[in-house]
Amino acid sequence: MQRACFVSDLHLFANRSRANGYLHTIQQAADTADVCILGGDIFDFRWSTLPSTEATVEAAVAWLHDLCQFAPQTNIQFLLGNHDYHAALIERLPALAEDVHNFEWHRFYIRMGDTVFLHGDVADRKMTTEQLEQRRERGSRHGQKSQYHSRAYDLVVKSRVHLLVPRAVYPRRIVARRIVSYLDHIGHGRDKGVRQVCFGHTHRPLQEYQYAGLLFHNGGAPIGTDHFRILDVEIAETPKRATEL
Repeated sequence: MQRACFVSDLHLFANRSRANGYLHTIQQAADTADVCILGGDIFDFRWSTLPSTEATVEAAVAWLHDLCQFAPQTNIQFLLGNHDYHAALIERLPALAEDVHNFEWHRFYIRMGDTVFLHGDVADRKMTTEQLEQRRERGSRHGQKSQYHSRAYDLVVKSRVHLLVPRAVYPRRIVARRIVSYLDHIGHGRDKGVRQVCFGHTHRPLQEYQYAGLLFHNGGAPIGTDHFRILDVEIAETPKRATEL
């Protein structure tokens, strides 16, 4: 049995994020786990307040490096999300994985024992791997938002209007159904020994939500007054472990 911590949707470098207040807690959780899964949208290129894409990349790589240094005995697994799926960052990840012994990265999902970890943007609509990749590539070309757009979004967060979106756009049953469809598509469904799924993206906390024989977990996001927690996950062994890069 392995113990993992799962953290997603920190949206670091965006004004709306409260993630810096959780940094020490995240470091401690990583240091006491066998595996730490960073489940996507850890960084936010679209809403970054840093002066350039290059500056955001440098800050992201430094953040990942520092976490690996803080928890040297823990396997740190970085899973890309739609807000940090950026060519400039992806280009740097292989070198980081080569230089740092306890760091690995993945584009779309990770399978460990009876658990699948994924960012969760496949819950936006029914998607195949090809459709997910195309959607992320299109999104990564939108570029960094202007200060005007950032201030406008900050006002939305302060008004708490953004809290209405997850419930309206991401009903739990529909989200679970779309994720199950994707898992079946990639060959990691319930019939392949999967028991539980940890995901982010929706910013809507879930704990042991049951659908189609699977358990679904989501830790929420530290955005405005949104609820957020680090998931503590027990991974049971299955005959083999599969990861997709």
